[in-house]
Amino acid sequence: MYENPLKIMKYVNTGEVFSGGFETILNSGAIGSCVVITAFDPVKIVGAMAHVMLPGTFQVRNQLHATRYAANAIEEMLCQLRKFGINEENIEICLVGGANVLTREKDSIGQDNLDSVVKILFEKRIEIKAKSIGGFERRTALFDIGKGCIYYTVGDSKQKILWQTGSKQ
Repeated sequence: MYENPLKIMKYVNTGEVFSGGFETILNSGAIGSCVVITAFDPVKIVGAMAHVMLPGTFQVRNQLHATRYAANAIEEMLCQLRKFGINEENIEICLVGGANVLTREKDSIGQDNLDSVVKILFEKRIEIKAKSIGGFERRTALFDIGKGCIYYTVGDSKQKILWQTGSKQ
């Protein structure tokens, strides 16, 4: 696992959204049917991670767990990034997750989560730069904001780079 003692590691659990600057590393832990969204502004060197559990929007305001839902999580992520003064046109998005880890024939929650996230990002005109999605194995995501780099695993695989700012994948 990637570690740097000079960095601040934040674990982003299901339904949470965190953001930070150069010194921040965001770690998703295990991802099954959830979708982890990373957002990075390479100009300001700030980023955020949202760990989405459910598709759509939660309608009740000020609800503790609203960011479990795709639309609420994306809006919270953008809100946090706006506080850093980012330009939304600079945002680089990556997606990890959306698997059917229980291998149930009619289990569509992973795909529903992916469809919801992709639709919302499309409506906001935010391009997805890279993704590791679907299938039947769990994943992890680790986002080193200072390096502008997203690492991931699938199943028991070793950590690999999914995206690094400036890359042409």
